[in-house]
Amino acid sequence: MGQQSKTAADNGSRESERRRTILRAAIDVFARKGYHGCRIADVAKEAGVAYGLVYHYFKNKDELLETVFDTGWSGFVTRVRAVVETEGTLAERVRGIVDVAFEAYRVDPRAVKVLILEIARSPAGSRINRQTAFVDAIRLSSGLFAQAKESGELRADMDPQLASALLFGNIEMGLTAFVVGLTDSRDVAALERAKAQIADSFLYGVLTGAHGEEVPTWKSSEKPPEKSATKSRAPKRT
Repeated sequence: MGQQSKTAADNGSRESERRRTILRAAIDVFARKGYHGCRIADVAKEAGVAYGLVYHYFKNKDELLETVFDTGWSGFVTRVRAVVETEGTLAERVRGIVDVAFEAYRVDPRAVKVLILEIARSPAGSRINRQTAFVDAIRLSSGLFAQAKESGELRADMDPQLASALLFGNIEMGLTAFVVGLTDSRDVAALERAKAQIADSFLYGVLTGAHGEEVPTWKSSEKPPEKSATKSRAPKRT
């Protein structure tokens, strides 16, 4: 009975390892050739497995892409949650979230490229609920901004959910600059500068007193309050 359990465990481990190998190969091929240029035969060759074995684990390349997204995004959200739940100032945790995103790119730039570019371009992207995934991330960090608003760290006129959406939008576009080749992804110093610039440009727009007495541009168009129509009367001469 013990031998049977060990054999089953070994088989399960081999199955998991083969699946991970195929998934890793799919990420590399998607990043190199794009969704439309990728074939199952390319993934099998990259993984060093038989063509039919890929279909044993995944129905088609659409399911492969969906799995890449689910795996990559869930890992990212888990790391973001860990930052949000730590003790620290709003600025420290915002920088922590930015660091999580750029560290993911530094460690696995091809996977981040697939998440940012290929998911949106592929027909499979319509079946991947990116909207729900991004909403979950925004809601996760919006609690952080709500707490900061109560404590006075966040400007009183800022909406926590919108602040959270702006943060993730800044991160995504910053990473896109590297993914599409506008910035050299091999330049470690450039990655560090990008992290600092994204965090700074975001924080200087939301932290209390960041603008001094300057009126935010999105509020400068508001009409000033109308002056009272009642005029004070001059005192009568005696």
